Amino acid sequence: MKLAAVVVLAAAAAAVSAETNAQRMARGLPPKAPIRRHGTSTDSAKKGSPSSTGGGQCNTGPIQCCSTVGACGSHSDIDNLISLLGLSVPVGTQVGANCSPLSVVGTGSGAQCSGQTVCCEQNNWNGLINIGCLPLNLNA
Repeated sequence: MKLAAVVVLAAAAAAVSAETNAQRMARGLPPKAPIRRHGTSTDSAKKGSPSSTGGGQCNTGPIQCCSTVGACGSHSDIDNLISLLGLSVPVGTQVGANCSPLSVVGTGSGAQCSGQTVCCEQNNWNGLINIGCLPLNLNA
């Protein structure tokens, strides 16, 4: 009889410790503190890096010259192109269209770009569209 009571008590304790914060709050209890599984937040945070490493290169590939740069969801030409390609791009993401890489010789004060110079994360469509673009000022 005592063994059965201990087993029931242990099962109840295990069930209470496995409950979610939603279940706790439904019972009028405060939520449990978050469990930190990997070091402190500053230890595991991604470190920033410059968008251009010099020499005509971004961290993601060559510096691009795009004829059109705009945010997805607010630029009809870019939105139409994304739709035609069947891509899923989050609203607000900077996208470049009709892009070509600038040569190493073409960087600096003599850069020849009639559009916007950018570094883009995804250059997978041969310049037709580049996703995740950040504008660059090569004359600075």
